[in-house]
Amino acid sequence: MEVLKSIWLFIQNQVLGMKWLNEVIGSGLSAVGLDVSSRIGGSIQFFIYDVFKITVLLCFLIFVISYIQSYFPPERSKKILGRFHGIGANIIAALLGTVTPFCSCSSIPLFIGFASAGLPLGVTFSFLISSPMVDLGSLVLLMSIFGTKVAVVYVILGLIVAVIGGTLIEKMHMENQVEEFIRNASGVDIESPDLTVHDRLIYAKDQVVSTFKKVFPYILVGVGVGAIIHNWIPEHWIQTVLGSNNPFGVILAVFVGIPMYADIFGTIPVAEALLAKGALLGTVLSFMMAVTTLSLPSLIMLRKAVKPKLLGLFIGICAVGIIIVGYLFNIFQYMFV
Repeated sequence: MEVLKSIWLFIQNQVLGMKWLNEVIGSGLSAVGLDVSSRIGGSIQFFIYDVFKITVLLCFLIFVISYIQSYFPPERSKKILGRFHGIGANIIAALLGTVTPFCSCSSIPLFIGFASAGLPLGVTFSFLISSPMVDLGSLVLLMSIFGTKVAVVYVILGLIVAVIGGTLIEKMHMENQVEEFIRNASGVDIESPDLTVHDRLIYAKDQVVSTFKKVFPYILVGVGVGAIIHNWIPEHWIQTVLGSNNPFGVILAVFVGIPMYADIFGTIPVAEALLAKGALLGTVLSFMMAVTTLSLPSLIMLRKAVKPKLLGLFIGICAVGIIIVGYLFNIFQYMFV
């Protein structure tokens, strides 16, 4: 058992976390005369290491996930979801969201397509919540930063929020809160062409290039903010605002996160730096969930598809769910560290 644990820790720290790379970068910077123990040197080391690590993981994960996703185009996804009913359909929709490597804005066109195809409203919202909040990429990347237990529990709780949120919206029968042009759209049942392995590889490569172009600027911004937090903001400031002495830290983190726009790859370096400075785990994770699920640009896009009452309900359910998840992580933090 100890051997397996050692092997997994090696994979988590050296393969996924690339700790060796941090040491190499530190040695290289020291060799050119930069003091990596200083604020400037430490910031540069943090920036180079996190940009390289996240970019490598991003490209690899998007390639793998996109290859898997090539088996689940929108038409097939609609058929799969159409076979299930009740809470089972919400669970399948939430799980389907884990194989779609989209940010919140990218998920909305699929949400509109599902709604136009006549799928139950709650099912489409379970997908909409799950897709940006939890995916296979986030699982692997969270494992590299926070460890296996945190990553697995984060994904499970994210799926629970998606299922409960979609189920509540379904029970409230708010179909009339969807804009007319979506309700009156006729779903077109198109058979997806069979793709060869070569076609799927090309598709996965194109997705990597497309996603990288969209996401990389946010990675740079996120890592830059993380470097500033990590090396320039005093630790006691973070602990005062987001530490255990502030019972409203989770709520504050959610409200700060909502106006921002990034996917999980852009928020992780910020979360990593906050955690290192003494912010509570649940507060950091609730911030990540708020940024990825309730970003202001995505809410503006969603408003084009649904009426204010349904939009407000969606925001309320997600915000309350994220806050509950944050406090649960804070209460049981000792179990994950």
